[in-house]
Amino acid sequence: MDAKEADMSVLKVRVDVEKCIGAGHCVLRAPLIFDQREDGIVILLDGYPAKDLHAGAHKAADLCPSQAITIDETP
Repeated sequence: MDAKEADMSVLKVRVDVEKCIGAGHCVLRAPLIFDQREDGIVILLDGYPAKDLHAGAHKAADLCPSQAITIDETP
């Protein structure tokens, strides 16, 4: 994938609330994409974040201790 294709990539973020343990790492890393309910379970605010939020989405998925965040990226 060249630089132009990378700029046009689409990122789809999904969360599995059944897996979420409410650690909150996602909210701390990407607060424009994730929030938490009162009980701590993740809320997805933006399933298709802008390019400038992609790194935060990936980091949030990497940090999630329960692997409740899935990232799909297509060129």
